[in-house]
Amino acid sequence: MAEAQNIPVGSTTAGSIAVAAESTVATRMSAPPSFDVADFPVPHGREEEWRFTPLERLRGLHDGTAEAGGVLTVEVTAPEGVTVETVDRSDARLGKAGTPVDRVAAQAYSSFEKASVVSVPKEAVLTEPIRIAVHGEGGTAYGHQVVELGAFAEAVVVIDHTGDAVLAANVDFVVGDGAKLTVVSVQDWDDTAVHVAQHNALIGRDASFKSVVVTFGGDLVRLNPQVQYAGTGGEAELFGLYFTDAGQHQEHRLLVDHNTPHCKSNVAYKGALQGDGAHAVWIGDVLIQAAAEGTDTYELNRNLVLTDGARVDSVPNLEIETGEIVGAGHASATGRFDDEQLFYLMSRGIRADEARRLVVRGFFAELVQQIGLPDVEERLLAKIDAELEASV
Repeated sequence: MAEAQNIPVGSTTAGSIAVAAESTVATRMSAPPSFDVADFPVPHGREEEWRFTPLERLRGLHDGTAEAGGVLTVEVTAPEGVTVETVDRSDARLGKAGTPVDRVAAQAYSSFEKASVVSVPKEAVLTEPIRIAVHGEGGTAYGHQVVELGAFAEAVVVIDHTGDAVLAANVDFVVGDGAKLTVVSVQDWDDTAVHVAQHNALIGRDASFKSVVVTFGGDLVRLNPQVQYAGTGGEAELFGLYFTDAGQHQEHRLLVDHNTPHCKSNVAYKGALQGDGAHAVWIGDVLIQAAAEGTDTYELNRNLVLTDGARVDSVPNLEIETGEIVGAGHASATGRFDDEQLFYLMSRGIRADEARRLVVRGFFAELVQQIGLPDVEERLLAKIDAELEASV
C-alpha cells in the first residue's frame, strides 16, 4: 500500500499511514488557521512545520522584522470576458479559499495593501490562457492573488515569477460547481530571491482543479499548496517538478483535506538535485476525515540525485478516519543517477552530456506534459537543459 526508500547518503525519505487522530497530519491541522499574525508564535526551527527550513534565510519574513518597500509588479493578460480588478483589503472575495496555516502566510495577509482578483464568468470556456506575470526588482513585498471561476467555466492560468524579491504571498483559487481550472505556477527567480507562498484551492461540487508547480530559481522557495472541497464529486490533481541547484533550498508542503464525501485527489511531484548544499524538501499530507466516505486518493514523490553533496527530505503522510473509502496510498523514493542508463545510451553512440540530458528529460517528461501549453513546456525543457549544462 505504501513504499518508502532511502537510497543515497545524505537523502532521507519517510512515510506513514495512520488510522488515528494523533498523527503528523492531525498535528498540522490542530492549530486553528487564522488571518491574525499574532495567533502564530515566532518559529525557532524546532517545530514540525519548520524543522527543515533554514530560518536565517527567510530574511525576517517569519519573525516580523522584514519591512515592506520592495518593487513588485503584477501584470495580468486575460482573454475577453475575464474581469481583472485591483481591490483593497475589504473585498469580501479575499480569503474565501482558505486561511493562513503558518506565521509567514498570516504575515502576508496582514501586510498586503492591494490584491488582484481575476474572475471568469459562469459557463465561459476560455480558449486562451490567463497569464499573470509577477516580477520583482528587489526588496521585501507582500501579495495576495485571487482567481475565481463561475459554475461550469473552464480556464487555464499561468503565474510566472521572475526577478529578485523577498516575497510572502497568498494565492486563492475558487472553483465553482462543475468548473475546470488548470493552474501553472512557475518559480523562475533570480538566485538571490526568497519566495514563501500559500496556495489555497476550494473545489466546488463536481469541479476539477489541476495544479502544476514548477520551481527552478531562488535562494529559498517554500510553497504550501492546500486543497479543500466545497461539494461532492470534486477532483484535485497536484503535480510538481523542481530542479534544485547548489546552495538552493526548495520546499513544497502539500495538504489535501478530504472533508467531503466522494472526492478524488492525485499528487505527483518529481525533483532533480545537483551541487553542494542543494536541499529539496517535500511534505505530502493527506487527511481523509470521518465524513469523507468514498474518497479516492494517492500521492507520489520521486527524487533524482545527480551529484554528491545534495540532500532530499521526502515525507508522505496519510491519515484515514473512515474505512469507507475507494482507495488511498502513497509512495516516496530517492535515488542516484542511473549509470546503467547512461552507459546504455553511450554504447549506442550518444555523447555523455546528451545521454545525461535525455535521462533527466525522460524523468520529468510525464509531468511536463501535464502543462498542456507548448510555449511553457518548451521553456521549461530548455531551462532543464541549461541547468544540466551548467553542471558539466
